[in-house]
Amino acid sequence: MTTKTDLRDLTCSGLAAYMEGLGLPASRARFVFAWLQRPGVRDFAQMADVSREIRATLAGHAVISSLTSVQKEESRDGTVKFAFTLRDGAVMESVLIPEKGRHTLCVSSQAGCAMGCRFCLTGAMGLRRNLRPAEIVGQVLAVLEHMLAAGVKRTTHRELINNLVFMGMGEPLANYDKLLAALRILMDGHGLEFTERRITVSTCGIAPRIRDLGRDVRVNLAVSLHAADDETRSRLMPVNRTWGVDELLAACRDFPLPGRKVILFEYILIKGINDTEADARRLAGKLRGIPCRINLLPFNECESLSYQCPEEQHILRFQKILRDAGYRTFIRSSRGADISAACGQLASRGSSHEQT
Repeated sequence: MTTKTDLRDLTCSGLAAYMEGLGLPASRARFVFAWLQRPGVRDFAQMADVSREIRATLAGHAVISSLTSVQKEESRDGTVKFAFTLRDGAVMESVLIPEKGRHTLCVSSQAGCAMGCRFCLTGAMGLRRNLRPAEIVGQVLAVLEHMLAAGVKRTTHRELINNLVFMGMGEPLANYDKLLAALRILMDGHGLEFTERRITVSTCGIAPRIRDLGRDVRVNLAVSLHAADDETRSRLMPVNRTWGVDELLAACRDFPLPGRKVILFEYILIKGINDTEADARRLAGKLRGIPCRINLLPFNECESLSYQCPEEQHILRFQKILRDAGYRTFIRSSRGADISAACGQLASRGSSHEQT
């Protein structure tokens, strides 16, 4: 039995080629694509301005997938965590963060993660598999449906979510081709039309892919650094054994930053590991010459990890050293920690860890 094509896996140009292959006019692809990027669309019959012939042909060869949240949890601070069970039983999570009338959606790129960062619960669960473009984009559409049902009103669907951050489950650059397709779908002017300044892709440090990302698409880059010397960083983040600090930062220096754009460096402060004044001075030296902003993230303590959060005075001293060195540096409070939705806390109970 032939598996039907999921149209939500296709970019607009990919959809045009697919339709042409079915003997349908490629010029109508943009209308079909626009419907595919509307929350709540699950059936070809909903495509009111698409001819009956095109709809019938597509229905015979293709499907329109959608995600249904199997669990929603809301934090005391308004953060909402969504858990999605995929068709093969894999589970992944997304987090909607409201702030001052704006909404940021934290998107997953994999079910689980293979990077094994020592401070991250997602890394501890291992990698189940990469997500397809339809599953990445599907998170956005599913959350838009939730927001519409909750009565959130904006002029367009696109304006419901102000920012997309690829900081959920998984290493986005380890699922590069599918990530790139999803970004092109999300940024397409015939669809949701997210602009480059509204999308941030975070990486733990796959240096060659940082260069690829800078070449292939214009989005914001965030780098999970967490230590400025190879010994400490390799202990915390196994990826550093392949691409060390200097190689990673060389790739960051090559990343195109037009106008006033900067790279966001994320630095989790862990007591007794990477929080000394010497660590702060080393970080300031390593980042010299890179247009950047630094977010300091006090470690989110949990029972399953032995690390601890530094005392407040240590965190403030660390920040002061960086600010005195000329860096824009902010201490970010975690959102959704009470529902395990904060940084490093996303983890499903799935038991299978093989990649597909």
